[in-house]
Amino acid sequence: MLSLDALFCDVDDFCQVFEPQWHQELLSSCKRYRHRSRSLSLSEVMTILIAFHQSHYRNFKHFYLLMVRHYWQKAFPKAVSYQRFVAWMPSSLVPLCAYLCDCYGDCTGISFIDATSIKVCHNRRIAQHRVFNGHAARGKTSVGWFFGFKLHLVINDRGELLHVQITPGNIDDRKPVVELLRNLFGKVFGDKGYVSQALAQHLKEEHDVMLIAKPRRNMENRLMLWQDKFIARKRALIETVIDQLKNISQIEHSRHRSPANFCVNLLCGLIAYCHQPKKPSLQLN
Repeated sequence: MLSLDALFCDVDDFCQVFEPQWHQELLSSCKRYRHRSRSLSLSEVMTILIAFHQSHYRNFKHFYLLMVRHYWQKAFPKAVSYQRFVAWMPSSLVPLCAYLCDCYGDCTGISFIDATSIKVCHNRRIAQHRVFNGHAARGKTSVGWFFGFKLHLVINDRGELLHVQITPGNIDDRKPVVELLRNLFGKVFGDKGYVSQALAQHLKEEHDVMLIAKPRRNMENRLMLWQDKFIARKRALIETVIDQLKNISQIEHSRHRSPANFCVNLLCGLIAYCHQPKKPSLQLN
């Protein structure tokens, strides 16, 4: 696990700038609400949530009761009960979204794009599932059918996240591509799910981005620069990143009880990966 002090300092520096601006932008209402001060600050709540995804624990309740309440008692002397902390988790959703954008890497001109499934339940329990009713959908990948969402992500050649987006499972991989690549430049490599001449032409003309997708078997081979052909063969880099997000950062499990906590879990897993000191890289330098 990484240093807790370093993680807290980075999160707290962000919250000191973001939190006052966030409260100024909130819409006011005629009703008067009671704003009670919490024993844990927003930066402490975010630090605990992110630290869970950097640990070896697979159950947040065990992590909080054993690690936070026992071993980290000096670091969090005013830690509340587990039930109260779970009730506070949805309030950190907006700050986590902003903090993830702050953790994105820089575009280097060589990027990789892919999408992966985020299952919310087993296929046999789709009919009984109620938590994501109206949000999740059935989708199909190269492995098979699933029920849940799709996580679309773009990384650079150093394994750093550049942009992510989540959609229902039945959305085509090519639909969010324009939004994902809006602020990027250079060449983007994808698999055969991104084959589209109209999409590639639009990205080239409007955003000056060259989308290079692996051709399908029934398509004619086209001439490529040997540099592009070499980098296209290294597309397994983004598969390695996805594997680490699911197995190390734990962005996927089927124990969610609310959509808000699902988003918090996903965002914290992505942020934990961004803080990872050693990421998969092509080492082109």
